[in-house]
Amino acid sequence: MTPGKPEAAPEDGPDHPAMQGEPGTGTVFGQAAPAALRFDAVLHPHRSLPPTGFVIFMIVLAGISFLAGLAFLYMGAWPVFGFFGLDVLLVYFAFRLNYRSGRAYQTVQLSATDLLVRDIDPRGRERSWRFEPTWLRVDLDDPPGPRSPLALCSHGGTLVIGAFLTPEEKQDFAQALRGALRDWRAGLSGGAPAGAADAYRGSSPSTSAMV
Repeated sequence: MTPGKPEAAPEDGPDHPAMQGEPGTGTVFGQAAPAALRFDAVLHPHRSLPPTGFVIFMIVLAGISFLAGLAFLYMGAWPVFGFFGLDVLLVYFAFRLNYRSGRAYQTVQLSATDLLVRDIDPRGRERSWRFEPTWLRVDLDDPPGPRSPLALCSHGGTLVIGAFLTPEEKQDFAQALRGALRDWRAGLSGGAPAGAADAYRGSSPSTSAMV
């Protein structure tokens, strides 16, 4: 692996394979990593309405729509009754699609040899990128805004991660990963690592760490 470049990266450019990701590479989530991890985080899209809240919301919405539909049915406007039922179905399917997209997640793992980023889509398809930590930089606006990208940069290549995180979550994660990389480099120079993996526990429902 060339220092500072993602694995299997011939040249930077719009078709850079390392920037696109390579399906099937990397470790399998939930299994032991080949080397001890210095940092291990999982990033999830935030969902403000939990499954139980969704069920309660749909029951209330269906009840209100049914009563309103009965009122129109009583007045002789029977087609309106069907439209109220259609509205409930549309809301239901919209929420189901939203929850399905919430199955996607990303993992960021720093081992003694490299940093591995894995992106898993709602269908379980995986792409992964590897970086040499020595030259890796974590870029984020200070302070971050709603559209500020959280990016990993190395030798002209850039990978944006955690696009679904809030600005506060991005800042929290960036600080933790920078600390882990700083400790990793200190270990190379003979310093004593401060255990950066313990510094990031995930302060919101969208982020979590396993150490």
